[in-house]
Amino acid sequence: MKTVIFLTVGFLVFLGLTAMAQAHCDTLDGPVVQAARQALEKGEITPALKWIKKDQEPEIRDAFQKARAVRGKGPEARELADRYFFETLVRIHRAGEGAPYTGLSAAPPEPIIQAADKSLEKGSADELVKHVTEAVASGIRKRFADVAEKKKHADESVAAGRDFVEAYVDFTHYVERLHMDTLGGPAHGITPEAAHEHKH
Repeated sequence: MKTVIFLTVGFLVFLGLTAMAQAHCDTLDGPVVQAARQALEKGEITPALKWIKKDQEPEIRDAFQKARAVRGKGPEARELADRYFFETLVRIHRAGEGAPYTGLSAAPPEPIIQAADKSLEKGSADELVKHVTEAVASGIRKRFADVAEKKKHADESVAAGRDFVEAYVDFTHYVERLHMDTLGGPAHGITPEAAHEHKH
């Protein structure tokens, strides 16, 4: 009974968190929850452990045991226990990345994440590389054209100069973020701005 109460309270706390942008690992269809489902169904925690760091194992093992103990008490208890374990695993996984956790989402992953997963299923990154390269090239060209045009008129007035500076900052920060990512940027869920504040 104490375990059921513990899971219920924990679940309600998680539901009370304010909704924010979700990362792929925060979705119910994401790889972390899929690993949690597999672990619960098999009664073997190993599939879930790869998503956390070694020093986080005790908390996950404890949550796993609690969830397994409750699952056999009926459909509602099973649903509650599963959700509790999903929430716990994702929360700890995110903490290990140094990223915030704001609850699970039923929303599908963004198209680019779906494309990344699809490339793994196919065993080829060619389509993904093409998709990302085209998007990056388009983004750079669009911002370059905007700042180049505004640069021509930057000295005509203060307002024109400010328009140029705004476009320039957008252009250079966009290129900087791309460059940071190619060199190995921060973990997903952490903005480049937070990891590296760059001011002109």
